[in-house]
Amino acid sequence: MFFAASRKLILPALFSIALAVPAQDAQPSHERIEQLMQSLNRGHSVGQVAVSPDGKRLAWIDGMRGGGEIRVAPVHDLAKSERITAATTPEQHCREGQLSWAPDSAALAFLSDCADVGEQSDLYLWRWDGNGARRVTELNGYANQPAFSPDGEAIAFLYVKGATRPAGALAAMKSPSGVIGEDGVEIQRVAVTRLDVAAPNALEVTPANLHVYEFDWAPDSKSLAFVAADPPGENNWWVAKLYTQPIGAEPKAILAPAEVPGELHGMQIAVPRWSPEGKTIAFIGGLMSDQGATGGDVFTIPANGGEPLNLTPGRSSSASWIEWAGNQHLFVSEIAGGNSRLIRLVLDGTFSQPVFSFPGSIGDGRLELSLSSTADRSHFFFHASSFDRSDEIYDASTAGPDGLKKVSNFNRGANAGIEPAWGKSTSLEWTSDAFRVQGWLLFPKEYDPAKKYPLIVEVHGGPASAVLPRWGGGWALSPTAFSALGYFVLQPNPRGSYGQGEAFTQANRKDFGYGDLRDILAGVDTVLAKYSIDPNRIGLTGWSYGGFMTMFAVTQTHRFRAAVAGAGISDWLSYYGENSIDQWMVPYFGASVYDDPAIYAKSSAISYIKQTTTPTLSVVGDRDGECPAPQSFEFWHALHDLHVPASLVVYPNEGHGFVDPAHNLDVLERALDWFARYMPPAG
Repeated sequence: MFFAASRKLILPALFSIALAVPAQDAQPSHERIEQLMQSLNRGHSVGQVAVSPDGKRLAWIDGMRGGGEIRVAPVHDLAKSERITAATTPEQHCREGQLSWAPDSAALAFLSDCADVGEQSDLYLWRWDGNGARRVTELNGYANQPAFSPDGEAIAFLYVKGATRPAGALAAMKSPSGVIGEDGVEIQRVAVTRLDVAAPNALEVTPANLHVYEFDWAPDSKSLAFVAADPPGENNWWVAKLYTQPIGAEPKAILAPAEVPGELHGMQIAVPRWSPEGKTIAFIGGLMSDQGATGGDVFTIPANGGEPLNLTPGRSSSASWIEWAGNQHLFVSEIAGGNSRLIRLVLDGTFSQPVFSFPGSIGDGRLELSLSSTADRSHFFFHASSFDRSDEIYDASTAGPDGLKKVSNFNRGANAGIEPAWGKSTSLEWTSDAFRVQGWLLFPKEYDPAKKYPLIVEVHGGPASAVLPRWGGGWALSPTAFSALGYFVLQPNPRGSYGQGEAFTQANRKDFGYGDLRDILAGVDTVLAKYSIDPNRIGLTGWSYGGFMTMFAVTQTHRFRAAVAGAGISDWLSYYGENSIDQWMVPYFGASVYDDPAIYAKSSAISYIKQTTTPTLSVVGDRDGECPAPQSFEFWHALHDLHVPASLVVYPNEGHGFVDPAHNLDVLERALDWFARYMPPAG
């Protein structure tokens, strides 16, 4: 659902900004954009997917957009589903999700706010005994990622006691007050609830001085492995260590990337997974620019500590998620080019042909590219979509000839030939320097090769991330909306992205804005040579790292007629002291700004701002901790002083990821207005 957005400018009290007014004759109407967004997101959506360990039942979150509900059905007859809920009446609607099956498949745990609708969520347990859901915690804070112990006697979960906001840097930061860095710090710990007690309970088991990001149970149910760092948690994930801890004892750091030599030195680690025999822990290590956006190589380390071993050196793909299948091999979910795929990896470093490869976005709703598997790893379930396939649930068989099979028909109409609201898509590859670069191109809706069309280049965030196609387009700078309104849209995965191996991901270190911009411009040249695009109507946009690239690119080239920078970074030197996540910068820049200011100035748009002529709209949230609003103010102020057409909109109570649908719609409207003024789609 999308709400009508106010067209007035809402800004913090101390700032006054004059806006350039978009041309009224070329812009789509507010009503048309609202209708468009509804058409982009038509169809059934799926949240988390979880298969029971015995492979007999499938649970999923039905109708993710606008609030969903938990459904459970026989694994290959989803039409026979029933609602599982903590609600006391059929009419009661609660926020429910975060599914976890008991090892014996006899119970399903989930989080629900039914006891305090719209406020506190607690952990509930549903058994197939006719007694409904039992509340097993009474929490006061933020909880997520519940996981049963292997013996089924307890559930562990991440917990921020007394939380005022979700954990992580994407959520809106609290207004600064008190002793900065000391007062009001919120720490995420692992809590455990025992299921053999009558009263709801939860005991925090990891130390109060460690912020935990991810964890895994040991196979004996007596210990945990987890990735953690000193608080504040939103800043220190980039220097996190791998710990093991017996329940009730002190943790032991078995890996500190900042202290080890070799390829893992100074890198990030994620997705710890204990081997079935309990002697080894596997994890993913590499250069990652955001916690939760995982990519890199697969490593193992002895559970009692030792030297990490890279199982995938030189592999031309990026591992995102792993799961053990016996003690000698793992299944690895990875990004390869523009595809998501699953492989089997043996500990000697050999790997299988892909179990499946899907040209789009996949996942079970927990971590990046995570999949839900049966206990014997013979089947993996997940939901998936692409630009031309709406969201459905799939079953990937690893033990037989079935391969990849769609098991749901939620969007039967869309899959039976109903056209998406946007144009067709294609995957492209091109050469830039020594690299093969991949990207996705969306055509204008109703494309006519006899006409000339404008092109919008949209650069993804990260930079350690990748564009993987998905159905819909409910976010602020929606490529499918641009396509539906008559634009070509190029979404490149330049150096620094996932999908081409760790060397490719690390190729923009100490080089932001240079090699990656060459990759992007080479992609523009590729599409200009192949398709009916007007070279005088090319625009640029992006969010976060894409916002930085937008600000920087317009200081380096005049090829772009208009630009829209979302949550951008204009001055790396001032940014270092303004953001809440400065630890991410040292792996990329090689030193702090105080030790090597020149390397930061080299990639700062402000250093070259007088070369800018491109009209640029900037948008940002006033409580963004990742890319603070002063960066957009600085960029806008410079353009305004230089008499370059510029506009800045600051959205109240928004962090790095906007959550208010009205704000997302307003950003899209303003972006469309901006592009319509300077490079209208008709022509």
